Amino acid sequence: MSNKRGFHISFPGFRTLDRYILRKFLGTYIFAIAMITVILVIFDYAERVDDFTATHAPMSAVIFDYYINFIPDFINQFSGLFTFISVIFFTSKMAYQTEIVAMLSGGMSFRRLMWPYFVGAFAIMALSLSLNLWVIPESQIKCEEFRQTYIPKKKNMQYDRHSNRQLSPGEFFYVRGFGRDNKAAYMVLSRKDSTAFVEWLEAANVKVDPVTRRWTAERYIKRWEDASGTMQFEQGRDLDTLINIDVRELGIIESVISTMKIDELIGFINEQRAKGADYISVLEVEMQTRFAYPMATFILTLIGVSLSSRKVRGGTGLHIGIGITLCFSYIMLNRVFEEFAKSGSMDVTLAVWMPNIIFLLIGIYLYRKAPK
Repeated sequence: MSNKRGFHISFPGFRTLDRYILRKFLGTYIFAIAMITVILVIFDYAERVDDFTATHAPMSAVIFDYYINFIPDFINQFSGLFTFISVIFFTSKMAYQTEIVAMLSGGMSFRRLMWPYFVGAFAIMALSLSLNLWVIPESQIKCEEFRQTYIPKKKNMQYDRHSNRQLSPGEFFYVRGFGRDNKAAYMVLSRKDSTAFVEWLEAANVKVDPVTRRWTAERYIKRWEDASGTMQFEQGRDLDTLINIDVRELGIIESVISTMKIDELIGFINEQRAKGADYISVLEVEMQTRFAYPMATFILTLIGVSLSSRKVRGGTGLHIGIGITLCFSYIMLNRVFEEFAKSGSMDVTLAVWMPNIIFLLIGIYLYRKAPK
């Protein structure tokens, strides 16, 4: 196609060879994911069948409430690994059968050869991103509800036994034994000035209305320090107080944020930052990871094609062995840098994206060394 000034604008197009590579790529990926998913479901069912039987879980609930909602999270966790293995498997096979040599000898550049691979990588990345941002959080809620109902050992495990949260700078909330019934064994509201705590409110056997955020108890004790520094003490009945805390904040924070869609997560981060919460880094790691991991699909595809497009002694087995080693190295780096980010040892954005940066450099190096 050309414009009025005579400049020629060309697009890669999509030819028969592109469709062949794309079909092989996505077909191998879907087949690998489907096979491992079936195997995992079988093993998981064999492990939990006693729980399902003991709690009389309906088969419809097992399938549609548990496994249908469990599968998206599993697919997403291993999407990068199986993208990598899929690319290496069929590309190495094409290289071994000299198909890639024929393509390059026929005038196709290695850069042009990458085009259908990146189209496939984009489709997988879009799927992974959609799962991360919207689908998995919703499915995690349904999975957790099923576990709480039909897997006895999972009951009451989504809440911390002891929760200590900051409501605002200088104002703190402690609760012990909070459960799914929105009741707690004990709670403390405390306030401090620049040097020490100056006011406490304590109550036992409290309950909360999750909608209004009002906490009630039959009795309470209030202690405070007056202007002269003397500790004052007061007992009261029928406590009814508004506390600026969502009951979700009392859960194990990693479990809580895994059930939030991206817009909810961003709002929750802003709310906790305004409160001065001390676990902001954990929330930011979760948000950054939801974007960084899907983007790794392109990087792993680049490495996979560059690595396996050369015919070598050892064939497909050698390529898959090297590929799996690299992929597990990527997963390990992700875990290491996430811990650095959560502990505050590194900037969160840099730490979460560092494995992608490192493997992008590896991909560029392998691309330059690939047969042209």
